[in-house]
Amino acid sequence: MSAAQGPGLSPALIARLRKSEDQHKYDHGHALILSGGPGKGGAARLAARAALRVGAGLVTLVAPRAAMSEHAAQLTAIMLRPLDRAEALSGILRDQRLNALCLGPGLGLGAKTRRLVGRALAAPRPTLLDADALTSFAADPGTLFAQLHPACVLTPHGGEFSRLFGPLPQTREACVAVLQEAAEQAGAVVLLKGPETLIASPDGGLASVRLRGESAAPWLATAGSGDVLAGLICGLLARGFSPMEAAETGAQLHGLAGRRLGPGLIAEDLPEALPAVFRDLGI
Repeated sequence: MSAAQGPGLSPALIARLRKSEDQHKYDHGHALILSGGPGKGGAARLAARAALRVGAGLVTLVAPRAAMSEHAAQLTAIMLRPLDRAEALSGILRDQRLNALCLGPGLGLGAKTRRLVGRALAAPRPTLLDADALTSFAADPGTLFAQLHPACVLTPHGGEFSRLFGPLPQTREACVAVLQEAAEQAGAVVLLKGPETLIASPDGGLASVRLRGESAAPWLATAGSGDVLAGLICGLLARGFSPMEAAETGAQLHGLAGRRLGPGLIAEDLPEALPAVFRDLGI
């Protein structure tokens, strides 16, 4: 088990985050973030900005055509692409340069989201599923599990986890065992968000990021914080990190950003803190 008392990246992961002077943006991947309809796009914008800040070479946000003006008014470096029918996602994903996907933040609940998830997982490529992309399968989790592949990362909070895998036990030891069973059942990395973020892989790997005591970052408990974490992990997947590496590194960076900002932070602040976090790490 890889465990940290507080946010602290290993030298190997720090080295992976660096960019060399002879690389260009296309060497660092192209993340695709899916958004919901008008008035529902804030979560996806947070994820997209986090993916770009963590070093993805390019980021495109996909949303219904009716939401394009809303996104265009608030995004500059992030590209936009309209998508009105779930079935059209397969056409977009013929572009192999789109090498990591994020579905869930603000995507909406229901059949359309289930169809989008199905199209994304059929691609297949590294894919992060969060929030609505998980809850939309609460009535039939097996349908989701049957479509998942080893390059997926699921990032539920406790409630979302329980909807898919059943109730979480009270003790940490029992919780770890249930999480590892969930990762094996899903055949994907599962990151359980909380004051101690636990991450399990289907092969039995386990990592922990503990934000308690001197490493506590209680101000991360704010609207949109989890959407930023989803974007960080997706951006790292685009950069070529393995699902387990991306999940652990994203959680560590999320905690470091929260600690650096401190009381009063809001989710929009977290991606903007990454340059200072990277400098602190010597990147």
